[in-house]
Amino acid sequence: MIVSKPNFFLLTGGPGVGKTTLIEQLRARGERCVEETHRRVIRDEVQSGGSAVPWIDSQAYGERTAREDIAIFNSMIDVEERVFFDRGVPDTGGAGFTPPPWFAEALHTRRYNAHVFVPPPWREIYAQDAERKQTFEDCLATHEVVLKAYRALGYQPVLLPLTDVETRAEFVLAYVEGTSA
Repeated sequence: MIVSKPNFFLLTGGPGVGKTTLIEQLRARGERCVEETHRRVIRDEVQSGGSAVPWIDSQAYGERTAREDIAIFNSMIDVEERVFFDRGVPDTGGAGFTPPPWFAEALHTRRYNAHVFVPPPWREIYAQDAERKQTFEDCLATHEVVLKAYRALGYQPVLLPLTDVETRAEFVLAYVEGTSA
């Protein structure tokens, strides 16, 4: 069964482009927001000495993040208010991950709002850390892969302006208000 949630808005894109900072700004403005699964999984795996991280076992990492993103979506099916997600089910694909059949099915049966917000790569704010080992060049490549993947699934990427987080939040909220009217 297809579950379409037009009140579920995704922020997606490459690493280090400001998604989490924007989610925090939206939360501070009273919006309901969901934390990124990918970084949390990496933190959990590193702290526990696990191997389900993209640089050790990308298949295990992909399956864990996919299962958790699907579980989060399913747990919120009855939510009617708007919700902003720091990435979602379609973000799990990537290098070294062979999607199992259950994941391919979820891509088509767990649908967010058709408009997905994508902060583009921005060298001035990009920083590596313990959970983000990718270079800026990796970020650029990931950005293109993400855009292609979302378009292939029928989503419409909305590129965010390269500006401060407050202006980005205003842009997102104005866009959401304009598309839901």
